[in-house]
Amino acid sequence: MIRIAMLSFWHVHALGYARQAQEHPGTEIVAAWDEDPARGRAEADKLGVPFHENLADVLARDDVDAVIVDTPTNIHPEVISAAARAGKHIFTEKVLALTVRECNEILAEVDKAGVTLILSLPRLYHGYTQAIREVLESGHLGELALVRTRLSHGGAVGEGWLPEHFYDPEQCGGGALVDLGCHPMYLTRLFLGAMPESVSASYGHVTGRQVEDNAVAVLRYPNGAIGVVEAGFATTYSPFSIEIHGTKGSLLFGTPDQKLLVRSPGHEGGEKWVELPVPGDQPDAFDQWVEHIGQGTRPTANVEMGVDLTRLMEAANHSVAVDGPVRIDSVTG
Repeated sequence: MIRIAMLSFWHVHALGYARQAQEHPGTEIVAAWDEDPARGRAEADKLGVPFHENLADVLARDDVDAVIVDTPTNIHPEVISAAARAGKHIFTEKVLALTVRECNEILAEVDKAGVTLILSLPRLYHGYTQAIREVLESGHLGELALVRTRLSHGGAVGEGWLPEHFYDPEQCGGGALVDLGCHPMYLTRLFLGAMPESVSASYGHVTGRQVEDNAVAVLRYPNGAIGVVEAGFATTYSPFSIEIHGTKGSLLFGTPDQKLLVRSPGHEGGEKWVELPVPGDQPDAFDQWVEHIGQGTRPTANVEMGVDLTRLMEAANHSVAVDGPVRIDSVTG
């Protein structure tokens, strides 16, 4: 049994991870800490576990093997590094950190301690992602010219359901792109198979928050391919969607139905749109984390994608700041 401490309930997904840890047969929650003591104590009481006001105290417990980190993103380096130094395995919400430099500092502590770190990048393991990768590997679409991925919700419009701290630029490091846009960003990176040459971004403020609630990032590749990443907090009915267009064919998913459609002369069905089956999801990051801990292994591909994600987000934020494209090789640790 892996004994887990919850480190903060700041993120909207924290309660979901706590529930997953309670329901998993190989894990249990034994303690909690929060940078907001009132919130942390209330949630610890609901979980029926002790609350610690001091982070060092909970990390010093011999009966804590691992931690789930859902703190404000800007204190990830402090909290995750402290957990690693204490010898605790770490599950954390994306992004790993707000800069590549901070990611490298975290990973140096993780490597030194030999603990298992994994990021919650759930859409990497969804069935449609696996099906799309199979189509791309088949070559039926030819040379890729455009990948467009969009994820948006209406959490900032009307009464809104996002907590106010999600609009805090210091804690979050941004708005719609760094929070929700992480998912289309790492999927676009995955489907195009490499990091881009440059990133250009544009942010909008539809609801007047301090952080963007409407965002687009364009990833440019040396071979002419383009990735378009879209995210927002201000569009209520915008479906999650993926478009991939190549020199020989095209692929669509979620426009708006959750169907995977392919059209290519080389694919079965020829010049007609063909619906492909979508397999079930692979084990999610939490289940993989538990398995890696048990086997003494580390999810290298997950962490590498997490660092690439931070590099892309850092480039996008810098692009907005300078109002122009940012070369990805200029974003270093």
